Amino acid sequence: MSARLSSTKARAALGTSARVSVELLLVFVTVAVALWMLGRMWSVVWPLVVGLLLTTLTWPLARLLRRHGWPPALAASAVTVLFLLVAVGVVALIAVPVASQSGELSEGVVQGIQQVREWAAGPPLNIGDDQITGAFDAAVERIQDSAGSMVTAVVTGVGTVVNGVVTAVLALFLMFFFLKDGPRFLPWLTRQLPGSLATHVPVVAARGWNTLGAFVRSQAFVGLIDAVFIGIGLWILGVPLVLPLAVLTFVSAFVPIVGALFAGLVAVLIALVSNGPTDALIVLAIIVVVQQLEGNVFQPMIQGRGLGLHAAVILLAVTLGGSLAGIVGSLLAVPLAALIAVVWNYLREHLGDPEPEPEPAAEPEPEPGRDPETGAAHPAAAVAS
Repeated sequence: MSARLSSTKARAALGTSARVSVELLLVFVTVAVALWMLGRMWSVVWPLVVGLLLTTLTWPLARLLRRHGWPPALAASAVTVLFLLVAVGVVALIAVPVASQSGELSEGVVQGIQQVREWAAGPPLNIGDDQITGAFDAAVERIQDSAGSMVTAVVTGVGTVVNGVVTAVLALFLMFFFLKDGPRFLPWLTRQLPGSLATHVPVVAARGWNTLGAFVRSQAFVGLIDAVFIGIGLWILGVPLVLPLAVLTFVSAFVPIVGALFAGLVAVLIALVSNGPTDALIVLAIIVVVQQLEGNVFQPMIQGRGLGLHAAVILLAVTLGGSLAGIVGSLLAVPLAALIAVVWNYLREHLGDPEPEPEPAAEPEPEPGRDPETGAAHPAAAVAS
């Protein structure tokens, strides 16, 4: 016979489910309000995040200078100036060779277009010049009709560039102040917080800082792997501008998905106009293979080891962040997931039940006629025997 359903237990289970549902709903509402406030303050939060990421990248050098007796302001200034010089040098390393070979590349583009037209005019397409000209005229007419939307897009693009420059300047200033006054932040935070928060929050902040540093270092290492492998492939094929393309690949690795796509398209285009379609397809294959290895093997292994996250968690975090916030979400998904893991592990350490202490092993009872301390036969027992 089946057991009868207890109405008392059923009501208790429904009450518990309702209470848990209300508590979860309150948590979701709180998170939604926090995200809304974060979006409203994004113009301030984004430079702060970029400044923190740049600080984690440059802090080891600043710490080394401070340990050698440099004043904090001087060490921060030197590291900031050095960072600017390296950034300008990277831009120059990419721009100067491209500018010096711009004539050759433009001629290659024209030749490539001519080759495409000749290929389209032959079998199996058999597209005549009049058809190509008509298609070109139609494209020009469509561009002229959409001039208003193009102007709007250009204005939006200019606004985006201006916002990017403002964000970069603010992030640079914040990086300087973080390098200069960063070690004084945790003591100041400890003095501002009441009660037990003065103990817990600084510890979580310190662990979060170490986690961000691990993320930036692992991302830089992954970008270096991409740059080395793709650069070797381009060098073997004899593609020009190998060093600028490798540097561009390394820098683009800090912007997930779109950065790799942009660097790959540039490499394929240069291979197409300089070496022909065969080498361009080989370069495309090399980039696809390296990106697949980086996304599915190297990045989860390196970041998972440095951040304490499983590879599947990293892949899911990047996917979710990209679907929610695009490129920025993909960039911040992994460090945010790592910070959440830091907070969760700290809460588990302090909210979990303490492990029970093992009970002491019971001492064996001594045999009759033997000394309980030494285990030797008692003299009285020996005489009696």
